[in-house]
Amino acid sequence: MTQTRLSIDLPASLTAERRGDIAILRLSRPQKRNALDDTTVNGIESFFAALPDDIRAVVLHGEGEHFSAGLDLGELTVRNTVEAVHHSRNWHRIFDRLEFGKVPVVAVLHGAVVGGGLELAAACHIRVAERSAYYALPEGSRGIYVGGGGSVRIPRLIGVARMMDMMLTGRTYGADEGLTMGISQYLVDDGTGLAKGIELAQHIAGNTPLTNYAVMHVLPRIADIERDGGYLMESLMAAIASGNEDAQQRLKDFLEKRAPKALHKK
Repeated sequence: MTQTRLSIDLPASLTAERRGDIAILRLSRPQKRNALDDTTVNGIESFFAALPDDIRAVVLHGEGEHFSAGLDLGELTVRNTVEAVHHSRNWHRIFDRLEFGKVPVVAVLHGAVVGGGLELAAACHIRVAERSAYYALPEGSRGIYVGGGGSVRIPRLIGVARMMDMMLTGRTYGADEGLTMGISQYLVDDGTGLAKGIELAQHIAGNTPLTNYAVMHVLPRIADIERDGGYLMESLMAAIASGNEDAQQRLKDFLEKRAPKALHKK
C-alpha cells in the first residue's frame, strides 16, 4: 500500500505518514530513548487536532530501540508547584485527546515503556508488544509521582496493587508478564510489531465509524457508572448503532451470506 507523508506541522521529534485510511505517528527522538518533552507532547496534540477526516485509525510507535523511556526529567527542574500542576494537566488534556478522540489508536511497544511512556501507551486503545518490551514506573525512586494520567488509566489495566508495587519498589515487568497482566492485548516477535499494528489498524478502519466511536467513548463510561445507568446507556447506543444505514447494510449482507462469519483463527 502506498505511503505518503501527512502534511501536518509537527516538531522534529515526531513524524507522520498515511497508508490508505490509517495514519502512522512515530516518536522520533531515539537519541533520548523517545523521552517525552513538552514539544513532543504538544506535537501529539497538533497531530490529532489536524488528523484528516478520512483517517479511520492511527498507529503509534517509537523509532529506534525503545517506545518511550518516559518524561524528559529536564522538564521538571525549572517548575514551581503551580507550574507543575499545569504541566500535568496539560498532559491529561492531550492524552484525553487520544483516548476520547476521533479514531482508535494502536500503540506498538518495544524496549522501554517506562513512566510517561507507559502513561501514553495506556491512553491508546490497543497495545501490541514486541518481546523486547518492558514496563516500569520509576517515579518513586526519583522523588516524583506520575503526572500523565497514570493513576487513572494504569490501575484499570493492571490493578492498584501492582501499580503500587511498581512505584514503591521499582519493579519491572517483561512483555510476557505485561500480556498476562493486561498491559498489552497482543505479543509478537521483535521486529514484527509495526506490521501487526498496521494490520489491526486496517481492520479497525473497516468498522463503521459509529461503532468505533461507541467503543471508544461509550464503553469506558459504562464501565465507570452504576449498573442500571450502564444498561440504559448500552440500550440507547445499541439502538443508535443498529439503526445506522451502514449497519443495516452490513446486517443485510450477513443475513444474505455476503459477509464472513466470526471464526477463530488458530
